[in-house]
Amino acid sequence: MKLVLLGTTGYHPNDRRHTLCLLIPECGIMLDAGTAVYRAGRYLETSELTILLTHAHLDHVIGLTYLFNVVRAHPLDRIIVRGGADCLAAVDKHLFSGALFPKKPPMEFRPLGEGEETLPSGGRLTFFPLEHHGGSLGYRLDWPGHSLAYVTDTTASPDAEYVQKIRGVDLLVHECYFADAHADWAKQTGHSWTTAVAQVAREARARRLVLVHFDPLSTDDDPIGLDVARAIFPSTEIGEDLMELEF
Repeated sequence: MKLVLLGTTGYHPNDRRHTLCLLIPECGIMLDAGTAVYRAGRYLETSELTILLTHAHLDHVIGLTYLFNVVRAHPLDRIIVRGGADCLAAVDKHLFSGALFPKKPPMEFRPLGEGEETLPSGGRLTFFPLEHHGGSLGYRLDWPGHSLAYVTDTTASPDAEYVQKIRGVDLLVHECYFADAHADWAKQTGHSWTTAVAQVAREARARRLVLVHFDPLSTDDDPIGLDVARAIFPSTEIGEDLMELEF
């Protein structure tokens, strides 16, 4: 099974990265809808698309307005946007307000229920709350022989409740907005830093860690101190736009 990192930064795009958007082409599942959404059409393999939103901050939802060009590149019979009820209500009311973006793409909003659902592709979806300003959701997706967890916009800690939800996952995609030198900024803004994220991966006994949602002020090859992470959790990689990950 393959995950494509369409966009890997946070807050705003830079010359190297677009904001967060991940895609599992063979299942038609998208995780967050940042500025990289427009790239999805060249990868999709299904006639339906399910979009799982973590929260309603603009760097994670602005790409919903780009879906017209996605369906031009790859016609879709159905687009379903999932997430917390408050998140979807905010997106529908504000992002698609008459003054801001009055013509809504062909999609339907469907709030998530309680904790676990069956995916259209037959897998199991588990979702759980994360601590962040305004709230956020983490996701775990399981199929026989394959598992993926996606955790962003939260302050990582090996003692956090969500660690139990991602235990033993094959691929953990986790935000790492700041290097250790800016841990205080991470705590103030509800984000994560390198050492804490690596400790989460080790505590969760994940098989592989891929870091995303970096500070967009950096366009360096290594914006967060990869050697620091690997000293704690050796199977750590820095996510790049258009990277394809088998899991």
